[in-house]
Amino acid sequence: MTTINQLRKKKRTQKKKLNKTPALNNCPQKKGICMKLTIRNPRKPNSAKRKVVKVNITSTRKNVYVYIPGEGDHYLQKYSTVLIRGGRVKDLPGIKYHLVRGKLDFTGLKNRKTSRSKYGTKRVLN
Repeated sequence: MTTINQLRKKKRTQKKKLNKTPALNNCPQKKGICMKLTIRNPRKPNSAKRKVVKVNITSTRKNVYVYIPGEGDHYLQKYSTVLIRGGRVKDLPGIKYHLVRGKLDFTGLKNRKTSRSKYGTKRVLN
């Protein structure tokens, strides 16, 4: 709690907003090249094997770890070009980015019925 005299001497300052995706440089997406594919284990209450890829962002030359969304297979390998968007993974510390499925070398999921826009799947008409 501050008094009136303290406020008179030193004015109130606004807090700086923390940048949650610093590697994107205020852009919605960036293109990158896969450098290394790895598997990480999530934080304490969860247990799984999460797929993660180290990506070199082409425009800024920064290396970041990016989460590979979707269950099942992906056909990414070293030197594949991918599109990165923001969005952290709650149970993986230090991972602040997602890959965009269905763009560049990263194929969309097959047989996806719900949330198709997130996984790069076209609508199947029967």
